[in-house]
Amino acid sequence: MATKPSIKEVTGDSLRQALIGTWELIAYSVEERDTACLVPAMGEAPRGRVIFTADGWVAFNLEGEGRTPARNDADRAALLQTLVSYIGRFRIEGNAWITQIETAWVPEWVGSEQKRFVSLTDNIANVTTPWRHMPNWAPEKLTRSLIRFRRIVA
Repeated sequence: MATKPSIKEVTGDSLRQALIGTWELIAYSVEERDTACLVPAMGEAPRGRVIFTADGWVAFNLEGEGRTPARNDADRAALLQTLVSYIGRFRIEGNAWITQIETAWVPEWVGSEQKRFVSLTDNIANVTTPWRHMPNWAPEKLTRSLIRFRRIVA
């Protein structure tokens, strides 16, 4: 008989401690608010990591599938559409981590705060962003990202 996954509502300092380590990206989709349409914005096989340190830093680097080296400026610009990358200090509020962005793949995020809601099931973190206008896809529409990570290093 298979056992059910252990879903934990983890908040506050318990969430902070549970996040410390390295997590591998296993799924990334985007939901459009007006249509409820789910789009695999990073493809079916994205790759990436998020690393939380005990001293309060988070490094977030996610890439869409099928990225190839750029041959010209147009290629380099297109690669930005399949990348989400930032580093900053994080804090926990309830069931969310909030990052004060210090560096990012898009300059408009530097100095901003980015909030991510998270729930944990065994070694899986399900992450949801608030509704927002994302610079990579459909910037004129309200979207939210639905991201799933698997813990690889505690």
